[in-house]
Amino acid sequence: MTLWALVPILATLLAACGDLSVYHAPPPVQEASRPDPTRAVTGGMVTPGSETGAPAVDYPLNGRMLQQPRSRWIPVDWAELPGFGADTVGDAWSAWLRSCERPGTLVAICADVKRLASASDDERRAWMQTRLQPYRIENLEGESQGMLTGYYEPVADARRLPDARFKTPLYRVPGPPAPLGSRKPWYSREEIDTLPEPQAALRGREIAWLEDPVSVLNLQIQGSGRLRITEADGRERMVRVAYAATNDQPYRSVGSWLLQKGEVRDASWAGIRQWVAANPGRVQEMLWVNPRVVFFQEQVLNEADTGIGPKGAQGVPLTAGRSIAVDPQSIPYGAPVWLASTGHLPLQRLVLAQDTGSAITGAVRADYFVGTGPEASAVAGRIKQPLRLWVLWPR
Repeated sequence: MTLWALVPILATLLAACGDLSVYHAPPPVQEASRPDPTRAVTGGMVTPGSETGAPAVDYPLNGRMLQQPRSRWIPVDWAELPGFGADTVGDAWSAWLRSCERPGTLVAICADVKRLASASDDERRAWMQTRLQPYRIENLEGESQGMLTGYYEPVADARRLPDARFKTPLYRVPGPPAPLGSRKPWYSREEIDTLPEPQAALRGREIAWLEDPVSVLNLQIQGSGRLRITEADGRERMVRVAYAATNDQPYRSVGSWLLQKGEVRDASWAGIRQWVAANPGRVQEMLWVNPRVVFFQEQVLNEADTGIGPKGAQGVPLTAGRSIAVDPQSIPYGAPVWLASTGHLPLQRLVLAQDTGSAITGAVRADYFVGTGPEASAVAGRIKQPLRLWVLWPR
């Protein structure tokens, strides 16, 4: 039986990828003739057992390229996946189980994923090699190398009411007299800071007040975060703020702007904060470079939630080290992916496509979720390195 008899047709793709924490339907998979038969194996058998320590077994290799709007999938041998025999794939299983809560077209394999929750890594690998076909992700021009970046969940101090120190607001979705849908795109960051109409629409929409605008910008770029908030009565508690909407303005990187201007050599958050400390009179100039503004919703952070990440675009919580944000026009949400990258953080591991973001576009492009807090920030800010991806799709 062919792949097409086993896998339902994917849901209609949204026209463009969105931001963090917005669920989209996965893109359609289309069968296509291979333009260059020498680019991938068209049939035959693979014997990956030597890499897993299991007996060598022949596995049939699907011979058709699959076409996506922004990528093409080339079927390959399991032996092409670097480090496949060495990864503790069980560390990704909790993320995979979460994806099975919203499985989409991958529902057919979720029963097996759940059954293997307590299996050994060798048993899981043997099942993957039997049940799944690896496809190398390429762009439409046939390039298989792209870029990996990192993101994380910030933790910031906040106040429910403003004071002399905490005076930068974090906003909910704007309301009357100029609600969010009243114009597209909505007002830019500069217009919000200078015009009475957007200011009136945001008055009373403050979730909390943070110490500085760079912390707010960081939350907006990461898409979610945690606030260590002091309530009006002095009580302290931790809450999560999650993506709710944007003003539909384009995203522009303030770090890239500083680099292009020759203002910094280090465009990490640490480097940006050093520049801000040395140039307090130019902070607004820097912020206005990025017209995009993200609006948030407050969520209760109970004890069970403290060990997991925020919800990504698939609608399930992210898992540190095992969740990635992708372009859904290249890889559908919920898909298991093999990731290989060299650089500041060498990686060869199983991950799940569970998120997206406004800057995550293109075939071989991913954002690696590092985790929560300052340690994750230090790692995520340094990741900008070469990337190769293989999607693992049901046979």
